[in-house]
Amino acid sequence: MSSPSNFAVFQERNARFAATDAKKKVPEIPFIPFKQVYVITCVDPRVEPAAILGVELGEAIVARNIGGRITPSVIKDLLWICHLHEEKTPDADWFEVAVIHHTDCGSGLFADEELRRGYAARGGHDEQTAADMAVLDPAKTVQQDIELLRAAPELASSIDSFKIGGHAYDLTTGQVTTVVDPS
Repeated sequence: MSSPSNFAVFQERNARFAATDAKKKVPEIPFIPFKQVYVITCVDPRVEPAAILGVELGEAIVARNIGGRITPSVIKDLLWICHLHEEKTPDADWFEVAVIHHTDCGSGLFADEELRRGYAARGGHDEQTAADMAVLDPAKTVQQDIELLRAAPELASSIDSFKIGGHAYDLTTGQVTTVVDPS
């Protein structure tokens, strides 16, 4: 006999959610999130935007990846949102992109040469890309990522239309600090 699914508790919670009217209170496609924010942060379950920022359903677009780093994939996703905005909702206000890195990030393990080498051998990032992904000092890496976003050629035609800010989340204090003012 197999053990119950770890996901079962979430399905039970979903059943309670589905019984409410909350699902009716979200924007329709093409949508602009209610708070006009696009959050890019880490996959770490300790950095859940609903918990640490109070983000509610429909308020923000949330993208999560290892370290909350700006990658080619993140840029392409943001480009898609810009394209939709320009084509489908050109009269709507533009949004703010908030990049959040955090302390004690597991991506810091990319700094471990042996671990990084094994990851690269399995088909992960090449060793240099993996090393560059490490978030050891969130205030420093979030600044680097803001620069990457601002310099992305794919976003050149839209970049002046939205704000980009960089933030650091301290797991110990629970505080989010602005490192790069949204501009």
